[in-house]
Amino acid sequence: MARTKPFDEYLSEYEQWFIDNHFVFESELIALQQVLPSNGKGVEIGVGSGIFASRLGIKDGVEPSFTMREKARERHINVIEGIAEKLPYQNESYDYAMIVTTICFVDNVLQSFKEAHRILKKNGIFIIGFVDKNSPVGKIYLKNKNQSVFYKYADFYSTQEVYDFLFETGFIIEKTLQTVFGMLDTIKEVQIPRNGYGEGSFVVIKAVKE
Repeated sequence: MARTKPFDEYLSEYEQWFIDNHFVFESELIALQQVLPSNGKGVEIGVGSGIFASRLGIKDGVEPSFTMREKARERHINVIEGIAEKLPYQNESYDYAMIVTTICFVDNVLQSFKEAHRILKKNGIFIIGFVDKNSPVGKIYLKNKNQSVFYKYADFYSTQEVYDFLFETGFIIEKTLQTVFGMLDTIKEVQIPRNGYGEGSFVVIKAVKE
């Protein structure tokens, strides 16, 4: 069952986070941009309010939350209702797919990756952005998850766990980037992503469909 309740009820708080953490958001965007294809048809899975897709030039999205879908449409995203585990798209219909800060809210990550694999064309690109549970910010989120209207419903994963999901689904990992170095309230400038993982709290993985 899709975990839409907090996103239906707290849209303004969700949007405010990106304002309050402007430099964090911009740092995450840079990391995503570095692995995003320069052309082709793309979709964001769990597009939310469309805040990432609109900045990254992604026109299509799928989202289970009604409130978030309406906001995404205001940002001119072609969004339809659906969940990551059962995408409403035909086989091999996209050149790339992106899922950002969403895997912690899906019920079955492995099934959602299988669905991403299904809708991607041969050699299609799958981009995953997430907070690593073993990172400094990830550990804070885990410790305080019951006090958060959003993260009390979340399940966090390590980078190695996400790698394992990708391997099991039939993806080849091509690149891993990390950003968001330090606690969120200490980040006062846009950060340049580094290769690998283990230091930055936000990890971006670029995988290719075999």
